[in-house]
Amino acid sequence: MNYTLIATATFGLEAVVAKELKELGYYDLKVENGKVTFEGDERDIVTCNMWLRTADRVLIQMSEFKAESFEELFQGTLAVDWGKFMPIDAFMHVVGKSVKSTLFSVPDCQSIVKKAVVEAMKREYNIEQFSEDGAEYKIEVAILKDIVTLTVDTSGSGLHKRGYRALAGGAPMKETLAAALVLLSKWEPSRILADPMCGSGTIAIEAALIGKNIAPGLNRNFVCEKWNIIPEKIWEESRKFARNAINNKEVKILASDIDGSVIRIARQNAEKAGVADCIAFQKIPVKEFSSKKRYGFIICNPPYGERLGETREVEQVYRELGNVFKSLNDWSCFTITSHSEFEKYFGLKSDKNRKLYNGRIKCYYYQYFGPKPEKQKEFETTK
Repeated sequence: MNYTLIATATFGLEAVVAKELKELGYYDLKVENGKVTFEGDERDIVTCNMWLRTADRVLIQMSEFKAESFEELFQGTLAVDWGKFMPIDAFMHVVGKSVKSTLFSVPDCQSIVKKAVVEAMKREYNIEQFSEDGAEYKIEVAILKDIVTLTVDTSGSGLHKRGYRALAGGAPMKETLAAALVLLSKWEPSRILADPMCGSGTIAIEAALIGKNIAPGLNRNFVCEKWNIIPEKIWEESRKFARNAINNKEVKILASDIDGSVIRIARQNAEKAGVADCIAFQKIPVKEFSSKKRYGFIICNPPYGERLGETREVEQVYRELGNVFKSLNDWSCFTITSHSEFEKYFGLKSDKNRKLYNGRIKCYYYQYFGPKPEKQKEFETTK
């Protein structure tokens, strides 16, 4: 059966998610704030959950309609054939949000939607009460400017929860954002990558997963695995394909930090992710980072100085990072921070910057492009 699917995205990453979807073979995409909409069947639901690195969740859109009253909301929800989609024992959990809409009370909207869904289920199964002790179906009612979108979440835990990060440092970055930083840099696994402020290792691990072509969802479970609309065989085939897709390329990543305790955490996380052999961990301060390798990449998430009294210390770190980069004369550098004067302390104006959100913090991704390796230049000119 074909469904309208939505890959949700953190603000600023919609185009990255769309590019991932295109590379997975989806072309008729609608890109909007916070989401990318496309068509797919049960196998596509599995594929997208398994392979999307930068999306937050994969949702099924059940309906979209206008509602300015609770009656319109009720009737619009009731019109959906919920009983054809959910089994008799489904655990129906409703969440909601409302922005710039007549129906602004989210709890009331959730209650109306749940009532309408239950009425639709009664119509399908011809019973009055439901045990709701089966698989979970999280229904979201999202109202924007009086337009209601009803969706069901197929992912369960957010897609950033890959399953390898049982431990984290003080201010961990979501795995989905870390993967986006690597993809936006256009790093190639044939070139060395370094994170000299690696914390719990998320950027380094996500880069290794990309370099080895390891599906980010390979070692986790999804809420829709328990749904009867998706045959178990599809999950088995998808996981087998993902295991066979892992490559044997040599990937070299350097991950360092001044804090030895987070280095230990990062090493454990890398082992759990199955990429410990790709990453060399080291306890050193930023200013001591060096490499004799050429055409490398630095990708890092330094401290932002959000806490009182940290500003001078953070600005000194930016100076040290700038000095390190200047000493690596054919490297590229990509840094995300919310500090408005990063370029001043780094000592160079970026070639490009891009607005991104790290959680709720508005940041900029400062991009400094180094030269391409000679062999790559020759290849590009002879193509």
